[in-house]
Amino acid sequence: MNTPKYKTAETDELFDAFLSLKTLDECYIFFEDIMTTQEIKALAQRLQIAKRLHYNNDTYATISDECGASVATTSRVKNCIMYGPGGYKLVLDRLRGASESE
Repeated sequence: MNTPKYKTAETDELFDAFLSLKTLDECYIFFEDIMTTQEIKALAQRLQIAKRLHYNNDTYATISDECGASVATTSRVKNCIMYGPGGYKLVLDRLRGASESE
């Protein structure tokens, strides 16, 4: 893995804080403190876009209509899926595996 340009001791500590959360309730509490409601909604929307692109290969227009996302946001997520380090795929595959085992 290449080292991200934003990797610092502070970002390491932030990610360690994320990893320390054990339940959905803990996530809601922490994220409500650290992010605005709009930021949380934007991240959730990007994950939904990634899911639609990765598993359904939906069109940008369909995603925009159903998720309320701009074409620019959808395009950015698509570029991350195609050319990024694989974070969306990693998380989506893990989420799918977790839901299939339930």
